Amino acid sequence: MAPKIGVLMGGRSAEREVSLRTGEAVCRALIEAGYNTVKIDVGSDLVERLKEEGVELAFLALHGRYGEDGTIQGLLEMLDIPYTGPGVLASALAIDKIATKKILLYEGLPTPRFMQVTEKEALSAGLLETAEKVLREMGLPLVVKAPTQGSTIGTSFVHERKDVVTALELAYRYDRVALVEQFIEGMEVTAPVLGNDNPVALPLIEIVSATGVYDYEAKYTAGMSDHIIPPRIPGEQQAMIKELAVRTFQALGCRGLSRVDFMVEQGGGAYILEVNTMPGMTATSLFPDAARAAGIEFPQLVDQIVKLALEK
Repeated sequence: MAPKIGVLMGGRSAEREVSLRTGEAVCRALIEAGYNTVKIDVGSDLVERLKEEGVELAFLALHGRYGEDGTIQGLLEMLDIPYTGPGVLASALAIDKIATKKILLYEGLPTPRFMQVTEKEALSAGLLETAEKVLREMGLPLVVKAPTQGSTIGTSFVHERKDVVTALELAYRYDRVALVEQFIEGMEVTAPVLGNDNPVALPLIEIVSATGVYDYEAKYTAGMSDHIIPPRIPGEQQAMIKELAVRTFQALGCRGLSRVDFMVEQGGGAYILEVNTMPGMTATSLFPDAARAAGIEFPQLVDQIVKLALEK
């Protein structure tokens, strides 16, 4: 008998609105796939709601902190409720772009050169002096990120010296540490990965933004970005990126589904930017597009994700 599914959505992260959209889309697809489904907007009464509704499996449609970072996964483990997507450790590692990059370096996987600057260090030395240190070590252009945020929240693409301080200040609005990363000129490609012990990379997607930057607006506004499947790169390069994506998925200990984002240089080098353990499932989202290109319609996709969550 199919389990009663609670779609956990909303929550209190900076990505709440995106999560609500993902949750609505997932709920409709689960109902279409034949599941008894209830929507739960995650708040402080979550444990009571799960018990009241008799939830037997949690479909996680949360994004960002308190949902994609291992905390909700730990709570569900305590309650003996199976859930979709990666477990506690993989989620906690992947939400932190700095921790992810350290794992990638250990595994010999390519990622852009980077440095980290704590807010305490920056305030102690002064933001101007810290900006000068960043420029000496990293040069321009560069990317400054809030390392535990998704949807490019707290991210700045810096091309001029005068903008480094503002970029650091924005990152510190969301995190106590800023990730400063080498800017890679090239094509943005994403690799959705589906599976548990034998994960498979779905068709790759080339992302082209109307603004030239795949930021929050481009991600979640219809018509602001194009998803090109397959990417306009040679087949052997696509195979190499898929292999890197699966290796990354396994290095972090992911299960169920995740999406690995890359920048691909014109010369052919591919760099792993980050791993998204709870990819968006909205009308403009990448993961459902890739699945559709592989012949998997959205209701089939959520059904597969549920079945993967139930595997031991």
